[in-house]
Amino acid sequence: MQFRFPDRIPVEINVLPATWSLHGRAMDELVERFPSLFGDRPRQRYTDTAAQAKYVEGDYVDAWGCVWSNVRTGMASIVTHHPVPTREDVHSLRVPDANEGLPHGFMYLRLCDLRGFEELMLDFAEEPPELQMLIDIVLAYNLRQLKNMKLAQRSSPEIIRFGDDLGMQRSLPISPQKWRKYLKPCFAELYGRCRDAGHWVYMHTDGHVVEIIPDLIECGVKVLNLQVGANGFDSLAETCKGKICVHLDLDRQQFPFFTADDINDHVREAVERLGSPNGGLWLQAEIGPDVPLRNVETLCIALEKYKSYYRH
Repeated sequence: MQFRFPDRIPVEINVLPATWSLHGRAMDELVERFPSLFGDRPRQRYTDTAAQAKYVEGDYVDAWGCVWSNVRTGMASIVTHHPVPTREDVHSLRVPDANEGLPHGFMYLRLCDLRGFEELMLDFAEEPPELQMLIDIVLAYNLRQLKNMKLAQRSSPEIIRFGDDLGMQRSLPISPQKWRKYLKPCFAELYGRCRDAGHWVYMHTDGHVVEIIPDLIECGVKVLNLQVGANGFDSLAETCKGKICVHLDLDRQQFPFFTADDINDHVREAVERLGSPNGGLWLQAEIGPDVPLRNVETLCIALEKYKSYYRH
């Protein structure tokens, strides 16, 4: 993250709870063979995730009144009821009293969850006053959650993690210009407070976000966790290399279909295109239940092989 010539590339493998349930003891054995990739107590960590409300089959309602529905325990849920379906409803929306922190989807996705994707896209297209009203309400809640974290009272710098999927498969959902007008000020204020308190900002975002990566850097992001499949090696090398630490999400959409050679080549290309002896690269692989166990093993071998690439 600080480009101080690390002795290896940090690597990790994240296994969805549904994947763990599917493979059972075979996954345990794989984890035991590659402890440096899975960390301490991985089984407990995944069990804890599976117990979260969003990962349990059924419905639950969050503090905003959004209904989350899940059809399979161990997978993530989606919002199926949006509590602010009309612009008129924005006028009666209030900041919730309950404090639920800053979960994944705390800003842009929260707007989608409240209004519904199509209605929110119309808001961005037509720019009614209710759009800024809604953004201000969500931002006020997020600032309260950030204040509750008491960052200024912490004795040493920490990595403060945020997650919000800003992109779609091949583009941003709104133009970069409108993102800068309406959303960049929100991230700048939130991340700026972390930076001013002496901490480092880590941001996860799925989807295509290349056009706004320089903006996220300006907002204070120190580590950016994004998807190579949605952004491409060429674009990421141009916008990120040497400018920000990339926590690269290897192409999980292709993991079910890759051959062993494909996996090896993919990991090697990530290291060659985005890595440097100075640092700045961190590799991640997320494993869904559709990935064959043999591909998980091959991925482990490739990550072990290339994590010390720049020491030779």
